[in-house]
Amino acid sequence: MKRPAYRDADRPSDKPVIWTVSVSRLSELFRDITLEFDELADIEPIHLGFDEAVRHIRERLATERCDAVISAGSNGAYLKSRLPVPVIVARASGFDVMQALARARKLTPRIGLITYQETMPALAEFQQMFGLDIVQRTYATEEDARAQVNDLKAAGIKAIVGAGLITDLAEEAGLQGVFIYSSASVRQAFEDALELARLTQLESGRWRSLPVADTLRARHHINDLRGESPAMEAVRQSITLFARSPATVLIQGETGTGKELAAQAIHRAHPLMQGKVQAAHPFVAVNCGALAESLLESELFGYEEGAFTGSRRGGRAGLFEAANRGTLLLDEIGEMPLPLQTRLLRVLEEREVVRVGGTRPIPVDVRIISATHCDLDARVREGRFRADLYYRLGVLRLQLPPLRERREDIAALAEWHLKHALAALDVRPHANLHAEIAHCAPLLGAYAWPGNVRELRNMMERLALFLAAEPLQALTPALIQAVAPEIAASGIRQAMPASSSSPVALQEPALPDIRTVLQRCGGNRAAAARQLGISRTTLWRKLKEAGEPELP
Repeated sequence: MKRPAYRDADRPSDKPVIWTVSVSRLSELFRDITLEFDELADIEPIHLGFDEAVRHIRERLATERCDAVISAGSNGAYLKSRLPVPVIVARASGFDVMQALARARKLTPRIGLITYQETMPALAEFQQMFGLDIVQRTYATEEDARAQVNDLKAAGIKAIVGAGLITDLAEEAGLQGVFIYSSASVRQAFEDALELARLTQLESGRWRSLPVADTLRARHHINDLRGESPAMEAVRQSITLFARSPATVLIQGETGTGKELAAQAIHRAHPLMQGKVQAAHPFVAVNCGALAESLLESELFGYEEGAFTGSRRGGRAGLFEAANRGTLLLDEIGEMPLPLQTRLLRVLEEREVVRVGGTRPIPVDVRIISATHCDLDARVREGRFRADLYYRLGVLRLQLPPLRERREDIAALAEWHLKHALAALDVRPHANLHAEIAHCAPLLGAYAWPGNVRELRNMMERLALFLAAEPLQALTPALIQAVAPEIAASGIRQAMPASSSSPVALQEPALPDIRTVLQRCGGNRAAAARQLGISRTTLWRKLKEAGEPELP
């Protein structure tokens, strides 16, 4: 049944408003997923496409509110460039594509794949590996799509994989149409739309909240806490255990150790989150040290109309209410002013909040996780933090180890972050990357990493830029020191092999580095010398000293 179209003045609540737009079999998938989000947003289907959908939506936006639109394929791309509201385009994942191809392969040995505007180059390797005969085509308009379907039919193709428009055209042409989207991909689009709608509300003033994290949904889970060291295994075990309890958690650790990531992992590992829609259990984060006391108070507890000059008409709910049935992360809790510590303690004890300027208690069901890099014990002794609040926040405690205390994880972390940084630049890691990281491990392991994993990640992103600029360039200790001079300046030479202990040796590449670069350059010594940043004479001398003048 179609929902009533409320105007802003008549809308009964501030629930996000989302419109789904589709004209094909995707409508059925949208309808099924809508039922899961029915209590979280006002969702209305629009069974139109392209120009008709644009005209219809623009007319309604003149008098109605819409926070986000969900569509897919060419229809979604068309709307995205023509509507003044955010458009979430549902995208088929790589797993969706593989599943659809597997279904098509059961129907016929030759398969057509038609995608919007761009092909999928990665499928070439996939089809060789699994012996598939896949013919790829792209389209830009409906007429183009129809022509591509007819072309594949004329070539003897019996089954075509694609979005709703493509499968409809395939069946119209008497072929088998295999739908490429899965429920998981569409559900993800709904999650993203709901998140974006809430952020739109934040920005538009319905939920003004500057220090809130850029999401009401936890993106990270326990597998993102990487490392095989005993210290990290203990952290993951604690997170799994803590997730079962509603008790407060205090996470302590130096900057860059991943305190918010750990908090999100606890939230995601809660039994209520297993197989449930994440948006039903929001994750809200606020930095307690980022705002003045009065602003932080109104953000946390909300306020009633007229509570102070400039307060919004009708008042506003606070972050405790926004996080109801979910988790509220109080980051940098050690920076919270003493008066607010008293109010926070009352919320923890009574499980209810009173807005600024109000008297009515509002029940809240919120899991509180706090995080800090400072020594709260010292702050309690100094009178800067309430002892009773400290003990109330720290029913469960999680200490995150600094990177220097789990050096056995550094090489694997460096490789993982470097590969992701290269992927973001659309660069494939070299086949020797693992060996190159292992060769650089003593250098990386000797550094103190004051910024911990965050500093390591940033350094790998920096290295990725240099490696992407010179594809034949090897990852060597010399390159790392050139790109990250903080490593060379930190007294690291003591931890390096004796042959590399002198300042001069640090500037010259070692023999394994030379071998690697020569291999990449196909034995071209001039090119290898340029990559290594040395002269051809120096390269020849290094090879001769090693007794390998004929090294290829």
